[in-house]
Amino acid sequence: MTSQYDVIVVGKGNAALCAALSATDNGAKVLVLEAASEEESGGNSRFAGGVMRFAYETVDDLKRVTELTDDEVANSDFGTNTREEYLEDIYRLTSYRTDPDLSETLVNDSLETMAWLRAKGTRFVPNYGRQSGMVNGKRKFFGRLPIEVSGGGAGLVQYLDNAAKKAGIEVRYGARASSLIFDGVRVSGVRVQCDGKLEEITAKSVVLGCGGFEANPEMRARYLGPGWELAKVRGSKFNTGDGIKMALDIGACPYGNWSGCHATGWDRYAPEFGDISVGDQFQKHSYIFGLLINADGKRFVDEGWDFHSFTYAKYGGEVLKQPGQFAYQVFDAKVSKLLRSEYRIKFMTKFSANTLEELAEKMEGVNPQGFLKTVREYNAAVKKDVPFDHIVKDGKCTVGIEPAKSNWAQALDTPPYDAYATTCGITFTFGGLRIDRETGQVLNVHFHKIPGLYAAGEMVGGLFYFSYPSGAGLVSGAVFGKIAGRGAALGAKA
Repeated sequence: MTSQYDVIVVGKGNAALCAALSATDNGAKVLVLEAASEEESGGNSRFAGGVMRFAYETVDDLKRVTELTDDEVANSDFGTNTREEYLEDIYRLTSYRTDPDLSETLVNDSLETMAWLRAKGTRFVPNYGRQSGMVNGKRKFFGRLPIEVSGGGAGLVQYLDNAAKKAGIEVRYGARASSLIFDGVRVSGVRVQCDGKLEEITAKSVVLGCGGFEANPEMRARYLGPGWELAKVRGSKFNTGDGIKMALDIGACPYGNWSGCHATGWDRYAPEFGDISVGDQFQKHSYIFGLLINADGKRFVDEGWDFHSFTYAKYGGEVLKQPGQFAYQVFDAKVSKLLRSEYRIKFMTKFSANTLEELAEKMEGVNPQGFLKTVREYNAAVKKDVPFDHIVKDGKCTVGIEPAKSNWAQALDTPPYDAYATTCGITFTFGGLRIDRETGQVLNVHFHKIPGLYAAGEMVGGLFYFSYPSGAGLVSGAVFGKIAGRGAALGAKA
């Protein structure tokens, strides 16, 4: 049968669209298959905050990605995220389990890929709102995240969607791929459920870019462990592991941290799946300035171990382990102006009081006496001779209590007091498929390339273990999407 298409891309988020654009750049005729309707399309990328973690050393590197005025350059300290710093962050957060070839590819290709995204029409802007503050009259960026997409993750998808339309890429919505066409040697297309019918669509190459299994409670419980079926889903309800299962069914090699995922603090009463109208604003990432309190009234993590960018993706799982799968983030008036924008939206679960005793009674499901005891012990343990500085890891810590608070530890003593109820919100799963880093081609269980099959985005296993540096996900999707698209297009010509 003669194929109408050179490359089929399954999925329509950031990674999938980058694969489709890259394949088109390399001369392929591309079809994109999206399980969602057009209104709900875009995968998890639609729900991302939009920060982008890429390697840069100088302002000139940043100028390749975004426009900066002379005043912005003169009055800002953008810091650096050198290749060495980026790699060290990934290695540190993954306990040195990351695949070195994949992580080096991510880091080494990140700046060029950002410039490529810009050339495709994506607009990037300085990350003033969430990752910077004023120090001695100069704006200082922290966490090595000075750049974000204008419009967040939804903006990124829209920019890429516009580029795909301009490139003439065909998209079919409501088309859920159910299995790969595989003759035992080569993948030559997909079987698709569309309008109640099963259809076979052939192509010379297939790129799987349809996400992990975070929206599948059965797979979460099976791979992540008991209790994970109770987590909220931060993003798309369509990421149910279909692509991973299709690949495993034909002998693809599973790879990575299958019992691990990216999961954050999320509003306790948020809906089951992400709400596009709210986006990522159910998240609560300013816990570093307060206390995380469980149902027993106790702390259970070091809130100030590092900037939230390096702990938030792990601490959601810690919340899920607590009694009742919830925790409160508690703050006093000293830090209220430092709280991020998501603490001021209409849809949130918040309790306020003028005394700690009053707050203790309002926090639903929390042992009041346990909470008050925890606060008394914490306040007494705060090191008072170190100044508070939210722009750096200030070393203002506690002494003599467990868990310690390593930075930003201030006594909880200034009314009014606020408590925000959170639970665990899962973003994406870490387990996926083993790929060839140079082509994006999927490997089988014997580590041989499967002809015609490529993967990108959340489906790539081996990159993240245990935790995750914020902003690396979107950049990883773009880097490996670009690689897979090029590999699929060249493979189709072979």
